[in-house]
Amino acid sequence: MASSSEKQWSGKSRGGKFGYQFFAYTIRLLGIRCAYCLLAFIVIYFIPFAPKATRAIWSYNRQRRRLGILASVKELYCHYYVFGQTLVDKMAMQAGLSKRYSYEFDNYERFLEILNSGQGVVMIGAHVGCWESGAGFFGTYGKRINIVMFDAEHQRIKEVLESNNSREDHFKIIAVNQDAIAAMLEMKVALNNGEYICFNGDRFVNREQVLRAEILGGEALLPSGPFKIAAKCRVPVIFYYAMREKRRTYRFIFEEATFEGRPSHEQLVAQYAASLNRIAEKYPRQWFNFYDFWNIN
Repeated sequence: MASSSEKQWSGKSRGGKFGYQFFAYTIRLLGIRCAYCLLAFIVIYFIPFAPKATRAIWSYNRQRRRLGILASVKELYCHYYVFGQTLVDKMAMQAGLSKRYSYEFDNYERFLEILNSGQGVVMIGAHVGCWESGAGFFGTYGKRINIVMFDAEHQRIKEVLESNNSREDHFKIIAVNQDAIAAMLEMKVALNNGEYICFNGDRFVNREQVLRAEILGGEALLPSGPFKIAAKCRVPVIFYYAMREKRRTYRFIFEEATFEGRPSHEQLVAQYAASLNRIAEKYPRQWFNFYDFWNIN
């Protein structure tokens, strides 16, 4: 039986300080292509030495994607490799190498129309693809973006970026899990000022504040906070993803939540689940929840 620590996210993302530091130096000294080549060997290490993540990927491919044993073995390696590629890409872009990549957009004009409406906006993403790859395209909008994340993640990543003189975006961080009331007030003030609040809607820490949704054919728990805030504040809601495609191309996908009248948080989470399902089915190797996402007992 899985331990309680395996049944929910711990509040820290895979890809620690050493990983960021290693790829930062590799990209700087050897280039992006060499970093990709090194990944081919490095990912082999993670298969036996990251057992929790390996079990999660294996279960995902066997139970959610319904793959056979041999196909799941192959996908286990490929899954780690694609994750490594997005990590390299993230570091390269933060180091000012965005021009080495190509970019495509879905519903971009409508997205900008909403951002320019003068209202506050809630953007909800997920741990799929590499949302940070869009940083360079927000331009002046970036000064109005508030990213909600756990303080431990923010501090760890910030230390690495600063030590490598990486480009820092204008985004503001609202750190949760330190003072929840203060964080809520920051979000409310930002929305009232016509700014944008960005969440990832697929991970929770507090089991008492969750909503149930069907993701890839299985029942999962999602954090209730992003959806309740969006419903209560009556602001436009956008589901945002940045997905890696072939030949160093990223596709930015913006899906607008639609509803009549005042939405309920249940309506929003249902639309989000449907959106996330479409993305995960199209980009199955970019599902980066490396824990037992569906084990809710």
